[in-house]
Amino acid sequence: MSRSYTRFTAMAKVRRRKNRQGALHKGGRPEIPNSIRAKWLKRHIRVPIYQQIGPRPKKGMVLEYLFVLIGLVGLFLGGEGLVRGSVSIARRMAISPFVIGLTIVGFGTSTPELLVSLQAALREVPDLAIGNILGSNMANILLIGGITALLWPIAIKGGTLRRDAAVGLGAVVILLPIFWTGQISRLSGIFLFAGLVGYLVWTFLQPGEEFDDDLTSTPPMPVWLSVIWVIGGLAVLMLGAKFLVDGSVTIARHFGASEAFIGLTVVAVGTSLPELATSVIAALRRQSDIAIGNILGSGIFNVLGILGLTAIVHPIPVASRFLTFDLPVLVAVTFGFAVVLLNRPQIGRVLGSAMVLVYLGYIAAAQ
Repeated sequence: MSRSYTRFTAMAKVRRRKNRQGALHKGGRPEIPNSIRAKWLKRHIRVPIYQQIGPRPKKGMVLEYLFVLIGLVGLFLGGEGLVRGSVSIARRMAISPFVIGLTIVGFGTSTPELLVSLQAALREVPDLAIGNILGSNMANILLIGGITALLWPIAIKGGTLRRDAAVGLGAVVILLPIFWTGQISRLSGIFLFAGLVGYLVWTFLQPGEEFDDDLTSTPPMPVWLSVIWVIGGLAVLMLGAKFLVDGSVTIARHFGASEAFIGLTVVAVGTSLPELATSVIAALRRQSDIAIGNILGSGIFNVLGILGLTAIVHPIPVASRFLTFDLPVLVAVTFGFAVVLLNRPQIGRVLGSAMVLVYLGYIAAAQ
């Protein structure tokens, strides 16, 4: 048998084997059909778990998650430091505990919402700014109120409940015509902030019944230490707000979620951590009046004060979803909470569980 024939048959065998595997690539490797390739990979290669459940997060996204975590911790610690130092200074100036609780503590626990909304508005992320306010009010009533009632039933008492509940409901209702215009202008912001000033004056003139509190149970800190707490708390709050806004916006855009949804959920709950801590501590100490006042006062400060100040600094465009879904839900929730406060002796664990479930349902529908 000739050498050429042997060489020809060998080359024919190789050609037939390659043809059975598939067409050749330009580089000389056979092209395997996708179905065969997938079966072979599934059988012979162990796929990492993160590839089975979704794409692996990029290194930059891990840093963004860290930013969000640092921001949440910073808001909580900064708010605590600001409130503690401000209360101590006010006590040194012989300001009454009622005024301290109404103004300094109320505004101090709402400072995270203010800084986050200002950061979002100045960064041209209006959905995050508005979602933060509406979501914080929703979390205050349903989530914080529900968790507080689960820890200890909230006894409803107080001579100013009717007034405070009416102001809280009126504050969210007045947003309906403002949102309908498509923008929260500086004039609207001035109107909202003027409403807060009027409410504070009304409260000073008719404070209602005083309740015992723990503000006078411990001596105040030295002035220099109180000033350090205030300055340090503000600095940590500002850094925390920046980290939280930057990280949340990046994560939202990476996963295709809207800034509005991130503001209504993660950012809103994060900025409500001071209110949550205050209400939980009040529930454990069985101080129901503090828990109720914290929920009502924070909601009023958020809408009239925080949203008003943010609009004065930078007008805020309003997305259509806030007018058609989120704000009507908040109005209904605020109205239902006011009805409960005026007609029930307490908020028990059953009602608290229902409030938490309603909040979870809202989060599911808000997507």
